[in-house]
Amino acid sequence: MYHVINPPELPQSNYHLVSVKFDKSDFDFATAETTKIDAKSKLPEISGFKFSVNHQNLIADLKTSSDDKNQAIAPAIQPKITPATVPPKSFVPETSVPKSTAATESSIPDIAENFQVFPVGLDVGQRNAIKSVLVRGKEDGTQAINFEQWLIPYDAVIQALNLKVTPLPDGLQEVQAPGLVIRINPKLLRNDPKLGLVFSVQDLQTLFGVPAEFDINDYTVRLLPPWLKTPVTGEFSDPQEAPIELVGLPEVIAPNFGITGVEQRLYVNGLTNYATSYQGNLAAVGTALGGSWFIRANQPNFKNAATWQIAEAQFLRQTNRADYILGSQTPFWFGQQTGDYWGLTTIHRQRYKPKEVVLGATPDPRQRLQAAQIGRVITGKAEPGTLVRLTPAFSDRPIAEVLVDSSGIYRFDNIQVDSRFLASNYRLLLYAQGRFSEAPEIRDLTFSSAPGQLPAGANALIVSGGLRRKFSTDNANLLGEFTDFKGGVAQRWGLSENLTVGVGGVYDDSLRGLGEIFYQPQNFPLTVAVSALSGDENNRWDLNADIRYDFSRTARTRFFSDRFGSTFNLDWRMLPWLGFLSGYNSRDGAFGGLEISHSRKNSFTFARATLDTQNHFRWSFLQRLGDMEFTTRGNEVGSLSQFAYNFSGNSPFDTGHALLLNYETSNLLSQENSLTSASWRYRSPARAIDGSYLWEAQLGYGIGSQGSGAIASLGTTIIPGIMLRGRYQAVSLNSDQPSFGIELVSSLDTQRGIKPDSSRRSNYFRTQGGILIQPFFDRNHNGKRDPNEAVYLQQPELMLILNNRPLKFFQPEIQNEAALVRLSPGKYRLDLDPAGFPLDWKTATDALAVDVVAGSYTTVELPLVKSYTRTGVVTDVKGQPVAGVRVEAIQANSGLRRLSVTNGAGVYYLEGLPQGNYALEVNGKPALPGNLQLEESSQSFQEINLQQN
Repeated sequence: MYHVINPPELPQSNYHLVSVKFDKSDFDFATAETTKIDAKSKLPEISGFKFSVNHQNLIADLKTSSDDKNQAIAPAIQPKITPATVPPKSFVPETSVPKSTAATESSIPDIAENFQVFPVGLDVGQRNAIKSVLVRGKEDGTQAINFEQWLIPYDAVIQALNLKVTPLPDGLQEVQAPGLVIRINPKLLRNDPKLGLVFSVQDLQTLFGVPAEFDINDYTVRLLPPWLKTPVTGEFSDPQEAPIELVGLPEVIAPNFGITGVEQRLYVNGLTNYATSYQGNLAAVGTALGGSWFIRANQPNFKNAATWQIAEAQFLRQTNRADYILGSQTPFWFGQQTGDYWGLTTIHRQRYKPKEVVLGATPDPRQRLQAAQIGRVITGKAEPGTLVRLTPAFSDRPIAEVLVDSSGIYRFDNIQVDSRFLASNYRLLLYAQGRFSEAPEIRDLTFSSAPGQLPAGANALIVSGGLRRKFSTDNANLLGEFTDFKGGVAQRWGLSENLTVGVGGVYDDSLRGLGEIFYQPQNFPLTVAVSALSGDENNRWDLNADIRYDFSRTARTRFFSDRFGSTFNLDWRMLPWLGFLSGYNSRDGAFGGLEISHSRKNSFTFARATLDTQNHFRWSFLQRLGDMEFTTRGNEVGSLSQFAYNFSGNSPFDTGHALLLNYETSNLLSQENSLTSASWRYRSPARAIDGSYLWEAQLGYGIGSQGSGAIASLGTTIIPGIMLRGRYQAVSLNSDQPSFGIELVSSLDTQRGIKPDSSRRSNYFRTQGGILIQPFFDRNHNGKRDPNEAVYLQQPELMLILNNRPLKFFQPEIQNEAALVRLSPGKYRLDLDPAGFPLDWKTATDALAVDVVAGSYTTVELPLVKSYTRTGVVTDVKGQPVAGVRVEAIQANSGLRRLSVTNGAGVYYLEGLPQGNYALEVNGKPALPGNLQLEESSQSFQEINLQQN
């Protein structure tokens, strides 16, 4: 730790030859002074010091044993200064050491005299931040010379790292970066005669913790800020998943309660000789207590409200540590919904993060018992001196690398296997003697995780209790009747990176034991996931099993079992286009078959056929050639064949105008029926937000065993919040009676006032949430959007960055008044990039932490205020430009400060000035002119020359 102490000015003569002596009384005085400025109450023991002279000021860097990063500044110290005939060893000439901020971990470096000014590129990680910037340094054609002493302009560093600099009333500057907040004194910063205000490469490491490197091939200085999660040798890091820093950011809180959406579905069906039926489904979703609530009602007779029934009602709160499910749900001891179970379930996790729930799916407690990722260890042997790089499959970008030592063993810890895909593929690239000029040896790796497996040392506890619910046909009841108790307790442990076990007990009509095992041995292609319930009162066991074994890359087996049956599959890819299928099904017996898959530039072929011991022949065939497509599929119940020709030549194939020829059969109830039809179909290339076609129409004629007649259908989603489909059939496959059907889906968005919801995704909010972003012109400066203030969303992909990714990565829905982004519950970082701001406007903040909960959008209003820029030349009393002086604009009411440092031509640049009255200062003294007034009518950009007093 270094404390910088600035004593009074040195004598005017012979200041370059001095010796310095500090007495204990000097440090006692310093202790009292530092206490006044809230630094450490006592200076720690000094173990070393170094002195330098700059502009007749003596700077002493005092090395101490303290690890405190606060800077103690005591200008009142009065050291004894006496002439000396020999400069002390720690003396550094003034021309070599410009003034700097206090280094926290290293002394001020010497600046080589033969350094030159030249242009280089400035990168941040792998991204080019500034194409060309002048730096002071030296290189010999192969590498940088004394790179830690290179000087980089202050403005270039701030811009490249996207640092937020806030001038404080005491004259200091607060610099904020992800996970970093420091204060620096601009009076102590370096000043280069050609570059102006500068940082050295060592300053970047010392002050901001940002290492740098020089790439001679790209001729670029590359900054490697830790918030970009730069790979560390021998340790795992995913370069695509940078850590999200939220410390110090203003937080936007999710709503505590609200109704997000209401959706009504209505189905109308009718036959000539039967009464028309009206059936419906009503659903509503919203947010409460940090979670989501959802309710759904079945309407078997839409016109008679007495027949309506509450099918589902649930409250769900999900966090990485715990989940709470109240209401209708799936029992955790069964893989499928086996009854109408209503109760309370809570899940508590330690040392792992759960999988995300599938979008819109009914929440299954068993999914939240599983881990999102499992850590693996990769180790092996190689010749000493070999450089081993770990990369994702099909990529040469290294995740980590290690140089094999004399042991001949390499090792990578905590390699993440994503349980969403059951397997993650990696490659090892081995470079002999570290020579990149030679082709590496490639070793392919595949790591699996068993469904339900936990990381080593992790555990989960689930407790559930509730009642069975049923409806009586004799007595209509909105909620039904709650009867027998059901419940259970289970614990799951990750014993190692290969083995997870669980035990528990449940009561479901009888007391039953629960056992679980999830096993995926290292370097062995076996995956085991088994869960078993002991026998019930009828001595019937329930076994859920998912066991996989890969003989090779082309041959694999799978055994799957649940309470409804079991299946064993063997798949063998004999050729790239030909596969052999076989296995056993407890319902149909043994089966075998073939599968063909082949594609070319303008054609695609897929065929699959199987035959089992019950003489059930099942097939599926698809042939696409240019604008034509033929498909057929069938089984022992019926078949469907279709030939389609697309007149529009569109991609995808199923849009535009097409001619359809259909042939279908049915063998139900031992009655063989068939129907042949020819029709024209149109599907609009444009689709609604939920994927439905904006327009879909079909008109044709059918001839079959039941008769003949017209067939027509029409569907549209062009009306916001409404999907309407209708069909008419004069004849169908199993009836000669004309029939019709109407499907109507209407959705309301109630979070932003009652208005149509064109997404029609109420079910989505059961497990997910989102952010509703509204950048708007805040013309009255109240920070809230008023009805007459317009929303600006012309370039949202440039303006908004979410969790270090561009907004388009999250597939937002851009509407007239908001950008909607659907997200899983959690906290997200929202950065605002000025590149997308409207000209001469800015936001009040650069980044926000946004809380997202299931059940609703979190509204983020981003006020845009008018921004002004002033520039000009600072001259002295003789009219000569002055380089390296500080120009500050200080707002009278708020004390807001904007700082600029003049370059070699004396030019300053103050930008981002909001409306108000400002005092202009040069090096802390009033400038001429000394006042600046910015109003609504002021020019956005204006040149104002200043004179230094």
